[in-house]
Amino acid sequence: MYVDKNRMNFLIGGISLTVNDAVAKRISKLLQERNMSQYRLEQETGIQHGSMQCIMNGRNKTVTLSTVIMLAEGFHMSLTEFLDDEIFRLENLDMEP
Repeated sequence: MYVDKNRMNFLIGGISLTVNDAVAKRISKLLQERNMSQYRLEQETGIQHGSMQCIMNGRNKTVTLSTVIMLAEGFHMSLTEFLDDEIFRLENLDMEP
C-alpha cells in the first residue's frame, strides 16, 4: 500500500491535524509537563531555532522520522515513549485514498 505522507492526518476532536501539527502539540505538552523551555530542547536536540520554529508554527508540512527521534532523545525518552500519546493513536489516523 502506498501512503502519500502529505495526505496523512490525525483527526482529533473532529479537527484534522497534519503529522507536523501532531508533533508540535506533543512537543508543547512535553515542554509544559517537564517545565522545560523550547530553547533548552533545542540545545538538547541540536535542532536549529529556525527549524524548531517552523515545526512549532506549522510552517512545515511534515517532519522526518530522524527529527522525531532527535526530539525524543532531547526529552530523554525513547521514540516509542514520544509517540505514546492520544494524538498519535492509530484510530485517529486519517489517510486519504
